[in-house]
Amino acid sequence: MPDNVPATAPAIAVRDFVHTLYQVKDHICRITLNRPDRRNALNPRAYAEIEAAFRHAHADIDVRCVIVTGADPSFCSGEDVKEMMTGEARPEPAAQRVEFRPTPAAMAVIECDKPVIAAVNGPAVGWGMELALYADIRIASEKAVFAELFIKRGLVCDVGGFWKLPAIVGHAKAAELLFTGEPVGAKEAERIGLVRQLTNHADVVRAAEHLAGYIAANPPLALVAMKQGLRRATPGDPHEIGSWAIEQIYRLFRTEDHREGVKSFLEKRAPVFVGR
Repeated sequence: MPDNVPATAPAIAVRDFVHTLYQVKDHICRITLNRPDRRNALNPRAYAEIEAAFRHAHADIDVRCVIVTGADPSFCSGEDVKEMMTGEARPEPAAQRVEFRPTPAAMAVIECDKPVIAAVNGPAVGWGMELALYADIRIASEKAVFAELFIKRGLVCDVGGFWKLPAIVGHAKAAELLFTGEPVGAKEAERIGLVRQLTNHADVVRAAEHLAGYIAANPPLALVAMKQGLRRATPGDPHEIGSWAIEQIYRLFRTEDHREGVKSFLEKRAPVFVGR
């Protein structure tokens, strides 16, 4: 990936955020997903705000480190399934006109030149786990749960599961998590290296702030260069991987198995997949 990727102008100003809190203090930016009544599930507006927040942090010379977390009780429960069921969360494009591109929110986090710490205060599932993977460092409370649930919905993961997860936990463990969609608790996440530190629930953001303070005390230009170097060291091109993943998601989104995966989840029953 080329360095100094120009951040696109955010479509939403920080002051206009509805589902996200954006705070900067002592060179540390805290981005909080704030739909607690929906367990911070993501709708189109929330995705757009995540993109805008990380583009702002990337461009703000006062920001030296970013913490991303969720309003209790969850970190992020993934895409809003009720909106997905209505087709509002990911409208089906006309096949002859569509140009598949990586998820803008994912690329905004990946391309952010500031170190990113995920303070995982609860379930991080589906795209919520993807968001945690995009961070450079993950600190989790004992209530954290991680799950790449996409296979359960008849879909594939976003760029994080393909690009970052194998680099963090190894190919075999990544394959297990992606193929089964089974959840991983906080202690197991720490054991496999997915999480750097495990804390009491009440202390997870404080622990992230403590680490962020050490990071932010370092020279900012060197921090940017270090972050860019880490991106260069991660094999593969996230733009290419992300574009391919989105193409597969759109294809699979139209299948009977995807509709059954979502319907069975809402109806709290075992799914019956038919391969169509």
